[in-house]
Amino acid sequence: MATEKDDHDERDSDPELGESGDEQALAASNEDGYADADARDESDDDGAPAQLGATKYVHAAFFAGGILVAYISGKILAGLWNRLAEWPAAVRTVPQLLRYGEDERATFTMVAGAVIGLIAVIQTYRKAHIRRFADEVAVELSKVTWPNKEAVTNGTVVVVVATAVATIYIALLDRFWAFVTALIYGA
Repeated sequence: MATEKDDHDERDSDPELGESGDEQALAASNEDGYADADARDESDDDGAPAQLGATKYVHAAFFAGGILVAYISGKILAGLWNRLAEWPAAVRTVPQLLRYGEDERATFTMVAGAVIGLIAVIQTYRKAHIRRFADEVAVELSKVTWPNKEAVTNGTVVVVVATAVATIYIALLDRFWAFVTALIYGA
């Protein structure tokens, strides 16, 4: 005679018998991971950023990477354009190089750099293995316990005091060996 508990245990251990109650509740919950809207409202004090978790750091890293690529590629393009504008053979071949001044060139190249940065971020973000790696790094970093102000202050004091003691010790040894060396060699 099987009880309801035994029946539940069988379903948990045998995947062919169906989903357990926990799995059914999880499948019935919405994409936010909450079973109903009331539970979502009670657990979410600050809104959407709390729901992002470690993902917000991944997106921020891709955004920062895009800005960096845009800036660097814009500067490289500006440098190339300015070099070509100074090269007489390039100016004879493409006279439009001198059509714009250096300030205007910087504007155009920064726009081109922004397009390059955007394309680079999109292409990188679309690669599943890179995104998975970034997600794993963010999850691991979210597990880190960061020290509070008191722990950082105490650690800093210990390092400064240890450095001062080591410096004094080495300075005394240096003076002592200089004295002994002067006695031996009669300098």
